Amino acid sequence: MERDEALALLRRYVTSPPHLVHSYATASIMRKVAEHLGEDASKWEIVGLLHDIDYDLVEGDMERHGIEGYRILIENGVPEEIAETVRRHNHMLFGGYNQPVEIALQAADSVSGLIIACALVKGGAIGEVTPRTVKKKFKEKSFAAGCERHRIQMIE
Repeated sequence: MERDEALALLRRYVTSPPHLVHSYATASIMRKVAEHLGEDASKWEIVGLLHDIDYDLVEGDMERHGIEGYRILIENGVPEEIAETVRRHNHMLFGGYNQPVEIALQAADSVSGLIIACALVKGGAIGEVTPRTVKKKFKEKSFAAGCERHRIQMIE
């Protein structure tokens, strides 16, 4: 699957601007982690783009999140490997992550929220967010309190 196809599919199912921003951020993080690890950066970026494809559909129902995403992806011809990673990323239903792409997705999914929150403090400019800022804010448990820091630490 090509990036443009993944973006079109994402936009067909996700209409909420914050969810789109989260998906783009997660995809960017996944690409960079894959490059760092010598993995398939294009595939990991697509996983990041599509990981929450069902979020608007399930309306926060975590018993369905990921499951519906898998169905959507398979019905649209997305490779099983990508669809299965999306299905299993819901840590409330699954766990025991040992594949590098799964661990990276857990971390990217959570840290994207922290980075976006840092950007909002900087007036919305994500380009002004430095690693130093993220590390500092990571230590402040009250900042972006919904960010699950233990999931970010899985990547260590």
